[in-house]
Amino acid sequence: MVDGVSRIGLAPAAAASSPVKPAAVQKQFASFFKEALNNVNNAQIEADALTEKLVRGENVQLHDVMIASQKASIALQLTIEIRNKAVEAYQEMMRMPL
Repeated sequence: MVDGVSRIGLAPAAAASSPVKPAAVQKQFASFFKEALNNVNNAQIEADALTEKLVRGENVQLHDVMIASQKASIALQLTIEIRNKAVEAYQEMMRMPL
């Protein structure tokens, strides 16, 4: 099971055992989403810091800089794709007839 799914209260076992209030799930999802965005931001900051150290000639390995940069890039691309899918799903729901 995906770790994030169980943290926001959407685990299948938990959903079947007792009803979960939408407001509680919304708060859990909001905190999960905020934490995920903070992790992406921290990856970007770490990559920038390592790049600056490399440029200044400090003792940092090139492969560490490249790995941190790629991790930050992939995390940002994933975040953008998730946002795109969420917007697409919202637009699809708004097109549904009542």
